[in-house]
Amino acid sequence: MLESLRRRWRKDGALLGMTLPGLVYLVLFAYVPMFGLVIAFKNYNYSTGLWNSPWVGFKNFDFLFASQDAWRITYNTLFLNFLFIFFGTIASIGFALLLNEIRIKVLSRFVQSTMLLPHLLSWVIVGYFVYALLTYNGLVNNILGYFGIEAIEWYNSPEYWPAILTITAIWKMLGYNSVIYLASILGISSDYYEAAVIDGAGKMQQIRYITLPLLSPIIIILVLLSIGKIFYADFGLFYNVTRDMGMLYSTTDVIDTYVFRMLRTVGDVGMSSAAGFYQSIVGLILIVTANFVVRKIDREQSLF
Repeated sequence: MLESLRRRWRKDGALLGMTLPGLVYLVLFAYVPMFGLVIAFKNYNYSTGLWNSPWVGFKNFDFLFASQDAWRITYNTLFLNFLFIFFGTIASIGFALLLNEIRIKVLSRFVQSTMLLPHLLSWVIVGYFVYALLTYNGLVNNILGYFGIEAIEWYNSPEYWPAILTITAIWKMLGYNSVIYLASILGISSDYYEAAVIDGAGKMQQIRYITLPLLSPIIIILVLLSIGKIFYADFGLFYNVTRDMGMLYSTTDVIDTYVFRMLRTVGDVGMSSAAGFYQSIVGLILIVTANFVVRKIDREQSLF
């Protein structure tokens, strides 16, 4: 066995060495912190420490399932993240296809850099941008007034916010996600397109029968990874963009913001740890289920 490991190291030593920093990071920040899951089953006390705090079983999970808000925040978390994944994937692929058609390299790089800029902004700054647009005397209401439409109190109207949050999330992540798809498109051999042109295929037919089928593996991988995180709402988006307005809780309150308010007001670390554990379990179930469906449809396209 040692001889086999030596041969493997001599053959792939450079590649294995390149993976070492990533493995160290994964172990330190993903696996070692998992020991903290015991907090979800304890009445954690700072003075007694982790191991000496008393066990309470599933008592910390009661606040999620016994509360009247439990199913509302669970529904909001799943529904809003589904909107982000569905429309975000379509928008990213569409934008990548448009970027691929720009033949002037300087213009293409300028557009890519411009679209990547929102990804570098914090949600605090984006929240102020959205507030400037949607405040009662903001730009959006001024435009509506120009067309004779009565101004809307956006921060008192929860029915509009699933669409607002979806648009905001897509705007911020579009440039980053589209670059991934653009890189995959550029990796497709030009021979396919040349053969299609000879056969008389138009641009839309090339996209439908060449680009999208060859993009399907990366699309499936990214969607599966997104499904795995579907129970983790982007706290910055839901807290800063909505400005934590109580009038919007019915459609924008998710597990992360709910737990944050409970932790801030009650200070129960065990309760927040239980919520994180609940999110992880449901995320695992979702990604395994989605991957199982993909394996049934096409085994080669599955993630594992």
